[in-house]
Amino acid sequence: MAEIIQRDGTWAFDGTTVRITPGLHRSVPLFRQTYGEIAVPLEAVASIVFEPERKRGRLRMRLREGADPLLQATGGRLPDPADPYRLTVDIDRAGAAEYVAEEIRRALLLDQIPKEPTKAYLLPGPPVPVSVRSSDGTVSFDGVQVRIDWSDTSERVKRATGPRIINVGDLVQVEWLPNSGYEDGFLRFVTRETVFSKLPPEKDPYALDLWGSARRDLLTALVATAVTARLPHPSTHPGVTEPTDRPQLAASVPPPADHHDVLLRRLRELGELHRDGVLTDEEFAMTKAVVLRSF
Repeated sequence: MAEIIQRDGTWAFDGTTVRITPGLHRSVPLFRQTYGEIAVPLEAVASIVFEPERKRGRLRMRLREGADPLLQATGGRLPDPADPYRLTVDIDRAGAAEYVAEEIRRALLLDQIPKEPTKAYLLPGPPVPVSVRSSDGTVSFDGVQVRIDWSDTSERVKRATGPRIINVGDLVQVEWLPNSGYEDGFLRFVTRETVFSKLPPEKDPYALDLWGSARRDLLTALVATAVTARLPHPSTHPGVTEPTDRPQLAASVPPPADHHDVLLRRLRELGELHRDGVLTDEEFAMTKAVVLRSF
């Protein structure tokens, strides 16, 4: 067993798996503590290196492209401190860090692990159900459907469309950009019907606009990852629909009578936003279609 324990976390390698456990110190980002322990199979590892510095060093692990839904969902945009595949090492523990790195490199060589992209995810992503409260609303995923409930501070156009419920089988991809504290981020769920939508995140009823606490909004990557793990792997050919065992929506049921009143009220609210110039013609048509599909 090769192991290194630091305030930032613990990495342990048993010959087949690198077990990454986040530290409990307050300096460890909320995202890493919430994501929890990650078990990385050796076949998912592309390389590992220890980078010594004057006062501290860093262990950095690079995974094979396509192996991890977290890296696929975040696209390399996680801030360095929130990256679970990076460990800050005190300089007096540099020898232990080098030993861990060398043991993993030796195992990669002996097992002849390829560095080419994988054709399936080798890590499962976070467990479901998962729910995150962000600046724009609460997003949750149960493994079958995504649900977005808007907050009181969301744009009127979003609140007028009501809660969003999206079947995972209707999704094409998930787009995620973190809130940096200087620029807003977003979490967008792209469906077959909205793939060409040009609505900005603040008006898009399929997107969360991330403009509040960067520390808290970063947790939306949990939902992005959980959904991405259940979408077709990126190695599949784009535009080709293959049979899957993913859950599908049940047959539609006629809505209750009071839903008709809700529908009329939301359409009326959208009409007022259009007349007031809040929505352009294109935005009005898009959001109206979203409301009608919901009912």
